[in-house]
Amino acid sequence: MAKAELKTKVNDASVDDFIHAQPESVASDCRAIMAMMRKATGEEPRMWGASIVGYGRYRYKGASGREGEWMLTGFSPRKAALSVYILSGLDQFAELLAKLGKHSTGKGCLYIKRLSDVDPKVLERLIVSGVKAMAKLRVK
Repeated sequence: MAKAELKTKVNDASVDDFIHAQPESVASDCRAIMAMMRKATGEEPRMWGASIVGYGRYRYKGASGREGEWMLTGFSPRKAALSVYILSGLDQFAELLAKLGKHSTGKGCLYIKRLSDVDPKVLERLIVSGVKAMAKLRVK
């Protein structure tokens, strides 16, 4: 049986157009997060699928044997919250999360309603720490 192809892939869609299409309050938060991620990775943003802005790439091999490339970090402005992807996992950052402010989490996803709900310096430290934790997997 053939393995299903990953639908969310890096593409050449315009990040600026995607951000510009968001409501201004969301777009403003996105631009601030973009600056943090650009600083943490040294990379320019790329669209992954239709709604994720990602930075950098790493190679992975899942338990199923599927291999591929994924972003080091990224974000997506969703209807319910801004999803910030800390792909090294968030369990190791409990101390920083305690200082962050109003948020919720998934395994590698941090959800914030708006940037003003959190301490931006702590958010930036989380992003940098997550990228550093992924460094050994990074594709140059």
